[in-house]
Amino acid sequence: MTATVSTVTHPLEMPTEAEYAAVREVLVEAGLLTDQVRYCFADLEEPAKADVLAFTAGDVVERRFRVVLLDLDSGRSWDTVVSATRREVVSGRELDPPRDGQPPIIDSEFEPMDDILRADARWTDALAARGIDPMTVRAVPLSAGVYDYPDEVGRRMARAFGFRQDGPDDHPWAHPIDGLVAYVDLTHRTVDRVIDEQHVPVPDVSGNFQDPAVQGPPLDSLKPIEITQPEGRSFTVEGNHVRWGKWDLRYGFNEREGLTLHQVAFDGRPIVYRASVAEMVVPYADPAPVRFWQNYFDCGEYMFARYADSLRLGCDCLGDIHYTDAVIAGDDGNPRTITNAICMHEEDYGVLWKHSDLFFTQASEVRRQRRLVISFFVPIGNYDYGFYWYLYLDGTIQLEVKATGMVFASATPGDYAAEVAPGLGAPFHQHLFCARLDMTVDGVHNAVDEVEAERVPMGEGNPYGNAFRRKVTRLATEQGARRDNDGSVVRTWHIVNPEKRNAVEKPVGYALHPENKATLLADERSSIHARAGFSTHNLWVTPYAADERYPAGDFVNQNPGGDGLPRWTQADRDVDGGDIVVWHTFGTTHFPRPEDWPVMPVEYTGFTLKPVGFFDANPALDVPPNPGRCH
Repeated sequence: MTATVSTVTHPLEMPTEAEYAAVREVLVEAGLLTDQVRYCFADLEEPAKADVLAFTAGDVVERRFRVVLLDLDSGRSWDTVVSATRREVVSGRELDPPRDGQPPIIDSEFEPMDDILRADARWTDALAARGIDPMTVRAVPLSAGVYDYPDEVGRRMARAFGFRQDGPDDHPWAHPIDGLVAYVDLTHRTVDRVIDEQHVPVPDVSGNFQDPAVQGPPLDSLKPIEITQPEGRSFTVEGNHVRWGKWDLRYGFNEREGLTLHQVAFDGRPIVYRASVAEMVVPYADPAPVRFWQNYFDCGEYMFARYADSLRLGCDCLGDIHYTDAVIAGDDGNPRTITNAICMHEEDYGVLWKHSDLFFTQASEVRRQRRLVISFFVPIGNYDYGFYWYLYLDGTIQLEVKATGMVFASATPGDYAAEVAPGLGAPFHQHLFCARLDMTVDGVHNAVDEVEAERVPMGEGNPYGNAFRRKVTRLATEQGARRDNDGSVVRTWHIVNPEKRNAVEKPVGYALHPENKATLLADERSSIHARAGFSTHNLWVTPYAADERYPAGDFVNQNPGGDGLPRWTQADRDVDGGDIVVWHTFGTTHFPRPEDWPVMPVEYTGFTLKPVGFFDANPALDVPPNPGRCH
């Protein structure tokens, strides 16, 4: 049966079930998708930026999809591009894993992990020595990384811990079987080695946060909060095209990056061509023989957004909500729809601007700020992450990442892990994200200025020592644009358009305000430093290139390192006044607390883009007062 490809009217419309079905048919007909072959990744291959910017209504739209295929029996893999419009394979190449890295790990490989471990006598003997029934143990398979194991080169590997589960409703994260890890060959479904390093008691604390006995009596003094908009929403959505106030943008979704924003403009003026969280890494700090390798790239190794939640009104989102479904491809290539994957709504956000003049005019004016929220939430293993893009009435853009869920537990608190419950450890770790910001601030010719405060010594011109001024440094080349936070001088980075001037004859711009938190803390000689090079600096700037999408490279799983931003920026290309992409690393360093157990309150991180000279005056002067409420 031949799938009918839906008609699209814009090259950035979200993929449909019909398109994914057509791509699958093309691959089957070409003999590339057989019974033993699975999808590791599939997404719309967006047209080049120039082509999208030149698009006008009525132009022919060709829809191409990138699909990474894995033969489960042989471990061979292919990177292919398929035209769903012309129903043909456009290109394809077989990956060379020692050089390219491996495709992402998929459910079809992780699902049999319990059976693989239980079939290995070394694993079951180690459990028996601890007095543990193997049938009560749940395997937690994890990405292997790249270390000094010559016998693993070119092979698809994973490493697995065991957690005891005391019944079907028990959260096994509370019962780590520490000192024990298995190295597993995913292709042959065999255990390479078992490291049985030490016997420590399995913690018996409860991780069952849903249990009323753990929760305690409910806090019943809280009264309901209802968010209503009697006249309806202020935004409109047509397909994936949004208009709200002076904002105009598109949004998308894919299994690697999750939510993406496109062609973000304010009052008809472009600001960002494409924005996404293109990678995240979670490096752990415990150097123990069974844990030193714990470093997870949730985007590049797991395609984490394929697990996105179907959001629920009143729980994940509150107010007058617009939901959007997201269509992805399953391991078998068949389309899978995540209902209510994306949530969009408005929020009141306090005072926008206010002044009461008591001296001259006695005027008193106040306006309310509000923001448009576009978000999704995804569980990945023990953690849950929420990604919230905010657009404000004054032209501000903000990304907030919310981390919650359960900490990854150990049974060995000590120098590298906190004791979060009696006998239960939680290793120190970081959550480091990289935002890819393809900027178009009033056009495609942009540059980046580093702006910071500069103290002025007391002396001539500053006799009383109170002076400080603004220091501006143009970041002209890629290597010079590898920069780090410095809160001591309130460092920001201004993305400016040197060709456009505002009313005071300065280049129009947007300022990137970082949070001034730590970058990667691992040693410069470590494997994770080589593989997650993007996380060693807060700022990178590159010329736009259609094939430079992911800061740690296309194939992160078992990639030996140096790919992505470190490799691209070795060319030290010019970034002063061209079509540029800004990459921003941000995140948190987590020293877990008892308050983080059994489920942690949300931890926040993110960044802000604020207009700086983009407008000639406050762009929110036209926001009306709340009718009948400001007396």
